[in-house]
Amino acid sequence: MPQGLKQSSSVVSIGFSVNESAANTFTQGSVDLNLSPLDREVFVVLAVNLDPESPDMIDGANSFTNASLTTTSQTAVATLADANCLSVANERIRSTGAMAVGFSTQALETPPATLEYIGIIATNDFFVQVIGAGNTGSKGVSGKMYGYRAIASADIYAALVQSEVLSA
Repeated sequence: MPQGLKQSSSVVSIGFSVNESAANTFTQGSVDLNLSPLDREVFVVLAVNLDPESPDMIDGANSFTNASLTTTSQTAVATLADANCLSVANERIRSTGAMAVGFSTQALETPPATLEYIGIIATNDFFVQVIGAGNTGSKGVSGKMYGYRAIASADIYAALVQSEVLSA
């Protein structure tokens, strides 16, 4: 367990889903963790599983569905290079008309055994983003985030909140 934190719940899984508001349109959803800021409660993320819907197969056209999960609100799907991004998943179809190939990339669903956690959420929400391109219908993403609630010492809590908010 990270220094300055005291685990206050067992491991829980939080399910979520977000669908594009229209085909090929960036859409973001937020999930409320119901953390208590008065008790300096945080959520320690152990793993994330993102499952974006498959893109449409259209002869001669490329298509994709991209998704991400972040600790702060975004204006586009994030990448792992973004400070507040905990997980990404991408589904792609490359088509020449004569042939097509599907590609799938995803952040680790379960962290290596050497990591205690993959992130700490200090504010009340986390955010899920999805966007497709080249699709005839809207796409979505569903998933689960695994972790536990913890109580942070005052100095650790202040640092976590400030870091999360300032890196948004």
